[in-house]
Formats: sequence, C-alpha cells, structure tokens
Amino acid sequence: MMPTILIIEDNMQNMYMLCYLLEKNQYQVLKAYNGFEGLKLARINNPEIILVDIQLPDMDGYAICDQLRNSDLPKNTTIIAVTSYAMEGDKEKAMQVGADGYIEKPINPDTFINQMQEVYLVKNQK
Repeated sequence: MMPTILIIEDNMQNMYMLCYLLEKNQYQVLKAYNGFEGLKLARINNPEIILVDIQLPDMDGYAICDQLRNSDLPKNTTIIAVTSYAMEGDKEKAMQVGADGYIEKPINPDTFINQMQEVYLVKNQK
C-alpha cells in the first residue's frame, strides 16, 4: 500500500501540481493550506510522509518541522521541506529542525516523485 502524504502548502498552483503528481502515482493525499491545519491533520492521520513549504502565512515551515518532530508522530515519519528558499544555510536549517529532506521549488515534475521516494526510503532504512 502506498504511503499517505500530507502536503502543507499555501500556494494553490503548487498544491495542485503536487497533488496531481502524487495522485497520478497512486498516493493518498491530505491537504493543508496553513501550518495550524497541517499540524492538526498530521496528529489525526499520522501520514507516512509530510511535504512542508517553509514560507506559510501563519507559521513558517521551520516551526512546523520542529513541532512535528516533538509531537507524538511516529519517529519514522518522513518530513520533506519543499520550498523556494534556496539561500545558503536554508537546507541546513530545515534539517536541523527535523526535516529529513529538502527539495527546491520550482519542482521538476519529471524527477519529483523519485526525489521524494529516495528521501522516504533512506529514512526508513535506518
């Protein structure tokens, strides 16, 4: 069975693209358009993978990653920052607060699923 994926993303076009790619590849997708909604859906549904944008209207993705890692989610939950933040140190900061992977936007539709699956597989081989 394919993992359930929670997307925390406020941009409608980005949400559409991610959902389209994931659903086309048989993933069950949950959608949150802000951090608080994302944290709530994560607690209720325990998704195997969480894709989180860094720049959100109510709280940033760094705070979301930190709260997710310090919650009751299973420790093997894979958190991936999917963001346009690409300045020096942004990836490291995301990893320090609990992200397992970092994918820069704009995403490449031809490689995104493989990039996400690679992070998921590496996380679950530990």
